[in-house]
Amino acid sequence: MKYRELVGSGASTPEIQSYLTDSELVTVTLRLPRTMRDSAKEYATLNGLNFTSLVKQCLIERLTKKD
Repeated sequence: MKYRELVGSGASTPEIQSYLTDSELVTVTLRLPRTMRDSAKEYATLNGLNFTSLVKQCLIERLTKKD
C-alpha cells in the first residue's frame, strides 16, 4: 500500500506514522543554504535531537497532518 492509498482509506495517525517509519533507510541529499542548515542543527541540538531526527520529525508531522 502506498501513502496516498493509506490516507485515502482513512487510516489513523498512528497507522500512518507506523507506515512512514517501518521501512529500510535510504540516503537523501538536500541542498540547503548554509545558514539554514546551521540554524536547524542548532535548533535540533537545543531540543535534544540531531539534524536528521529533526528532518524526520518535521516530515512525519507534515505527512500525518489531517486537513
